[in-house]
Amino acid sequence: MAPKPGNAKRAPVGASDKTTKIFVLDTNVLMHDPTSLFRFEEHDVYLPMITLEELDNNKKGMTEVARNARQASRFLDEIVTGQEGDIDQGISLKGRGNGLAAGRMLLQTRPVAIEFPTALPDSGKADNQIIAVALDLQHHNPKRSVVLVSKDINMRIKARAIGVAAEDYFNDKVLEDTDLLYTGMRELPKDFWDKHGKDMESWQEQGRTLYRIKGPLVGAMILNEFVFQDGDKPFYAIVQAVEGKTCVLRTLKDYTHQKNNVWGIVARNREQNFALNVLMDPEVDFVTLLGQAGTGKTLMTLAASLMQTLEYKIYSEIIITRVTVPVGEDIGFLPGTEEEKMNPWMGALEDNLDVLNASDEESGDWGRAATRDLIRSRIKVKSLNFMRGRTFLNKFLIIDEAQNLTPKQMKTLITRAGPGTKVVCLGNIAQIDTPYLTEGSSGLTYVVDRFKGWVHSGHITLQRGERSRLADHAAEVL
Repeated sequence: MAPKPGNAKRAPVGASDKTTKIFVLDTNVLMHDPTSLFRFEEHDVYLPMITLEELDNNKKGMTEVARNARQASRFLDEIVTGQEGDIDQGISLKGRGNGLAAGRMLLQTRPVAIEFPTALPDSGKADNQIIAVALDLQHHNPKRSVVLVSKDINMRIKARAIGVAAEDYFNDKVLEDTDLLYTGMRELPKDFWDKHGKDMESWQEQGRTLYRIKGPLVGAMILNEFVFQDGDKPFYAIVQAVEGKTCVLRTLKDYTHQKNNVWGIVARNREQNFALNVLMDPEVDFVTLLGQAGTGKTLMTLAASLMQTLEYKIYSEIIITRVTVPVGEDIGFLPGTEEEKMNPWMGALEDNLDVLNASDEESGDWGRAATRDLIRSRIKVKSLNFMRGRTFLNKFLIIDEAQNLTPKQMKTLITRAGPGTKVVCLGNIAQIDTPYLTEGSSGLTYVVDRFKGWVHSGHITLQRGERSRLADHAAEVL
């Protein structure tokens, strides 16, 4: 006669160091990051059978989630195929994946041997079954810590409510606190020149003044970081080189002055001036601009791209793409070519072209219409869906709404850049619409952090809105 569920005896999960934990993985963790199997270091990873069922249900299709589900299944197949001996004792993950995994992977081989918690009434729901598995593991492994890992907030709340430790999956997070994210600029203290002016060298190069300085702040300075000092005589510069205990500061071109206008646009504040300096620098291949609505990200980028494509002929074409995540209800399939399908998403492009065209007052209506046609012939609107396998040569690539990209999607896009191509990523990490993506794990946060200090990249976080007094007040109070 079979034992009653509540009295079933079960040996603890394979013997292991009592200080290591058992992490029970929810399906959404594997579908978010298939390599999560190898990211728990010396701890054990436990997969309930319902997790494998859900992976199987989500493997069909061409979405990012389906691709990740298939990749997670391939990893599991590789791990299980090479297993010798009793699978109950777990499969060693040593030497697999990123090489840092030292624990074991455990699969659920028996049914849950405790009464289903009354606090979870729907025993058929996958989330509740995974929580029950974690509770069962906790019951049979009292000397080890069992932790449920899930990207689902409500599931974590339910788990904690019935006494199961639960955590978010943190490994994909670049930063815990996005207030610590690199802003691309540093304010110099008032006594900066007193402490760093001794033995200072200065010289001129291509109309800019360069300073070689030594001092306590030099060690903290990052390549291509903007430094500034406000006051009666404001000082704006960029860190051009860091060599041991010395660094070289180069003064900036003043884009706030009408004589240096970019396609009729001038910088209205300090951060916009910094942004135009990196956007107009042909030596900078990768630019990231962060900022809330109305800070001028798209307008400045479009003006800089038109100037360098049509006037200076550095680039042959402007390519604009963006993540197509709707704000409200989806409007369904759209007719037409790839470009026509993307047009509803490109309202921002049209709005900014209107502003850039309006500055040309002398040419009249006919002239403006001709200019607009010329501009549109050099701008191509592309969908992200067809980017894989492409190579862009001498193009100015603009990725709008980049905060909605995952780190993997961001890598896929940036690696499309061929010789002579400049990539500019624009976004506001406070406006993420992609499920399971947070400010700390967004692809935009990821690239800002990883590219800082590279000689051919630049970043600036725009602070002040310049759209209108209404937009500024709305951003502040709403």
